[in-house]
Amino acid sequence: MQFNLLGNIINLGSEIPILNLALPIGISFYTFQSLSYVIDIYRGHLTPTKSLKEYAFFVAFFPTLVAGPILRASQFLPQLKEKIEQAKSSERLRLFIIQNSRLKFGVTLMAIGFFKKLFFADNIAPLVNNIFSNPMGMESFSIILGSIAFGIQVYCDFSGYSDIAIGAAAILGFKIPLNFNKPFFATSPSDFWSRWHISLSSWVRDYLYFPLALKHRRFSSIAFPSLLFSMIVMGLWHGASWNFVIWGVFHGIFLVVFTILRKKYSKPTEPFFKSKFGKLFSIFVTQYLVFFTFIVFIVQDFDHMWYALKKYVILDFETSQTIEIINANEFASLLIILFVALHFISYRLDVSHGKSNSEGQALPEIISKLKLRYWILFLISIILPISLFYIGSAQEFFYFQF
Repeated sequence: MQFNLLGNIINLGSEIPILNLALPIGISFYTFQSLSYVIDIYRGHLTPTKSLKEYAFFVAFFPTLVAGPILRASQFLPQLKEKIEQAKSSERLRLFIIQNSRLKFGVTLMAIGFFKKLFFADNIAPLVNNIFSNPMGMESFSIILGSIAFGIQVYCDFSGYSDIAIGAAAILGFKIPLNFNKPFFATSPSDFWSRWHISLSSWVRDYLYFPLALKHRRFSSIAFPSLLFSMIVMGLWHGASWNFVIWGVFHGIFLVVFTILRKKYSKPTEPFFKSKFGKLFSIFVTQYLVFFTFIVFIVQDFDHMWYALKKYVILDFETSQTIEIINANEFASLLIILFVALHFISYRLDVSHGKSNSEGQALPEIISKLKLRYWILFLISIILPISLFYIGSAQEFFYFQF
């Protein structure tokens, strides 16, 4: 969060001076990480470590320090203690012994992460900037294209970093929970948040929403305000700006409405939503709502935001400007199509291998088990397009600002 949160929100102006402090990179991540440690101890779910070194290692674990995933002490500290015991028993000075299987899996995941970031996210960014730097006067289809492009950009950027962090941790012998799992195939708002930024959404669920809702479990009506409040807090986690508050409100409303509809109409609509067409319909509606909120996330000016949201909802069916934008950003437009295809292939692999949200992803595991020569060919196939289409200067990871 921000130290000047209150001042930014209520816009006090220059009459009351506010310290303009340079905040450490990743403060929102390791603040939540440290809070979970204290709360788990308070609840009796975790025995506090007696070693300052272990705690410091947990908070400052370098792969996840800057932009997550947000670690839980209950998951990480047992692994760390096991490593320490192994080092003591083997009388080795080295704490981490890198195994070949872990090395291949970690490097594979890191390569995929860099590919997402440098090939997809950075090359799609100019298309997003072209549309949302000044959306006034844009056609509906241009706004929709921009929201889809921005959603893919953020996903590739942030999940790319998560893959790099999880891969680096795997090389060192640590298993870090999955942070993204095919969110664009989510069939409901709640399903989306079980797939997108999982470490944050689960943190808010466990340490904010559940305590608020269960405290008043006799009053079922309190669950909805608790859900809405939790999503607003999640919005403010991203920054002290009204657009993040609105972003949280929208997601909260979508979750509340979905919960109400599911309770009232789950039985009569169950056959439809279990059918292939029903699942496709669910995915379409969910993603339509998700990409709607991406507009609020990127556009901070209220007039621009209101215009873009109206154009997104009320179609004007004009296409000339959108065609011009696509022609001017041909490569970025092709990358969007390529991303959808690869995302679908990866999703089908997960389904065929029975991977759930918490069990990892099939593609990195399959690739890491290839014979060495084929595995090296995979790495070359990753490095080559990054080198050929490198834009000249790598952009900072999007979530470094949080």
